[in-house]
Amino acid sequence: MNAGSADPGQVVAAYAHALDALDVPALEAVLTEDTTWSFTMPGPKVLGPVSGRAAVLDFVRAGHAARSGTVRHHLGNVLLTAADAAGAEVRAYLLQTRNTGDGVRLLSTGVYTFGLRRDGAGWRIAELALALDNAL
Repeated sequence: MNAGSADPGQVVAAYAHALDALDVPALEAVLTEDTTWSFTMPGPKVLGPVSGRAAVLDFVRAGHAARSGTVRHHLGNVLLTAADAAGAEVRAYLLQTRNTGDGVRLLSTGVYTFGLRRDGAGWRIAELALALDNAL
């Protein structure tokens, strides 16, 4: 994917594929320059916000370097909850797995909320909020 998507649901799917493959150009293409990511976990735990595309990409690279096995972000029940000409909100359930070759392990579940913004090339992720159901 070289640019934003014409469909908000497709930009969310493109995000997950690019994230898991550490396809930095594809991930960069679906993020706004001023994108902001934040994460909450049970209890008072909050990670972020991580602000700006460059900082988010550094965050993703560090996460990939620290992990072992193949991690997949399975997004389901993708729902467009709001949209107008300039912006949209998409919610999706997360099921995150890791395969180390010895078996598949469930890492986490949660709910993503994506705030999307439309530009000349299509939809891009301006805000990403992930509410995890368990602490990692």
